[in-house]
Amino acid sequence: MTEGHAGAASPFRQPKAVWAVAFACVVSFMGIGLVDPILPALAKDLKASPSSVELLFTSYLVITAVAMLVTGWVSSRIGAKHTLVAGLVLIVVFSALAGSSNSINGIVEMRAGWGIGNALFIATSLAVIVASASGGFAGAIVLYETALGVGIGLGPLVGGELGGISWRGPFFGVTVLMSISLIATLVLVDRTPRPTKRTSITEPITALRHRGLAIMSVTALCYNWGFFTLLAYTPFPMHLGVHQLGYTFTGWGVLVAIFAVFVAPRLQRRFGTPRTLYVNLALLAADLVVIAAFTTSQATLIVAVIVSGAFVGLNNTLTTQAVMLVAPVERPIASASYGFVRFIGGGLAPYVAAKLAAHFNVHVPFYLGAAAVVLGIVVLTRGHSLIAAAERAESEEQLVTTAPPAVAAGTAPAVTPSLAMLAPSPDGRRSPIVVAVDDRPGSDQLCATAADLAEALACPIEILHMVETDLTMEQAIETEDTTQAATTLKTLVDQVAARGVPATGHLLEVVGDHGDVGRRIAAFADQQHARMIIAGAPTHGPFAGLLDASTTAQLARHTHCDLHIVHSTPPT
Repeated sequence: MTEGHAGAASPFRQPKAVWAVAFACVVSFMGIGLVDPILPALAKDLKASPSSVELLFTSYLVITAVAMLVTGWVSSRIGAKHTLVAGLVLIVVFSALAGSSNSINGIVEMRAGWGIGNALFIATSLAVIVASASGGFAGAIVLYETALGVGIGLGPLVGGELGGISWRGPFFGVTVLMSISLIATLVLVDRTPRPTKRTSITEPITALRHRGLAIMSVTALCYNWGFFTLLAYTPFPMHLGVHQLGYTFTGWGVLVAIFAVFVAPRLQRRFGTPRTLYVNLALLAADLVVIAAFTTSQATLIVAVIVSGAFVGLNNTLTTQAVMLVAPVERPIASASYGFVRFIGGGLAPYVAAKLAAHFNVHVPFYLGAAAVVLGIVVLTRGHSLIAAAERAESEEQLVTTAPPAVAAGTAPAVTPSLAMLAPSPDGRRSPIVVAVDDRPGSDQLCATAADLAEALACPIEILHMVETDLTMEQAIETEDTTQAATTLKTLVDQVAARGVPATGHLLEVVGDHGDVGRRIAAFADQQHARMIIAGAPTHGPFAGLLDASTTAQLARHTHCDLHIVHSTPPT
């Protein structure tokens, strides 16, 4: 393997606009565990029953679920920035109103408005960060995942510390922090163009007709029932103070972030999505059974809640990946459909848990939560073959291929796209050079380098353009429009073929992280019996490798031919 000397850019060297949205993401993700530490205090101070307090989750999540159906419709008409700003405004207004309320019913109503704002914000925040980032797509994803981890980890801690002053503290804290984010977004973030295609308001519902998407959505509903029973109701039987609850759920949040970002992709690669999900859901069900059986043991509850963060983090990432693999619709539509169904389960579970505890005993809600997760495993078995087939399809992907006909040296051929299965080079054909390109600048330089070597070695070139769908816990975003990618690929093929070098272009979509891209390039090269792979140098810096497997590292590990790394800019 050969490599140049230019340094990689840090993902944290970003415009102020990116930092403004990233800060808002931190505050938004804090909301997952922000109110947990103050639930018992709310019940005591406002003389409310646990079931009334649990409506804070129900109103927030059920309204978020319904709003997920319209976020695509809204953003496709007013653009991502305006949708983001609308979400921030709603969060600021309703969090302030919640903090100003003097009754549990008033807070519940304000949390519903907060849920609408949260849905609008979540649906567009990652897209705005990617559009505004200067460090490339990889850098934007690293920054988003960092915000996710910091927010989930800090949420319960901030909720506990502010809640120790007053139960109103967490609500007003969100108001202040999101107001800062709103002002920064208005001032620093450029206006985003409106999408060329408008999304219908009915598309997320009609998408659930597809069996794979429906199965994964119901599986997520069952899982969320168990998860939110644990998250929202365990503060009551724990009998801890506000600060102690904050520390406990901070430990939970840290494990959620670690296992969602670091561990889930590695387990998926090692064991596959279905097997990992089966084991993880079974472990979560077992954790809920332990909580149900030992609800009167404070120490057991604390340990079981913290440990559950590992299962929650794994499941959020792996289920999102499974949804993106099996859904035959556009990914924003699939995300909205899936979010709608799963948040319904998450919203209803806390209220039902409190009612069951009041009518029977405190153990029953957790046994029901465990049963719901087991039911999710049963539902998942109905989609096992679909997920496995989708994963196999990723390894045996049909490629959009542009192959030039035989032409005289020095002439530019007309390239006609066609579908061709990935196949080994025919007998008698010289082993090709594989050039891996993406949406970053410098692809023409990679192809020029490959053409120089191909002329010297008298061999053909296979240009592989990767279009990656990256997953960040519960969000999925495509790095590049496939139509634009196909146009770019055709241009590159034309440029190489104009030099008289036989060239074929392939367009390949990958769902996963950058490590998955590296492994797919290596597999393609093996099937083509390549003599060499030419790829660009990493641009996202060493820190990104901690959050996401490096394309270059995985390519070097799995390739069985020479690997040549080309830097698009000379060293300074």
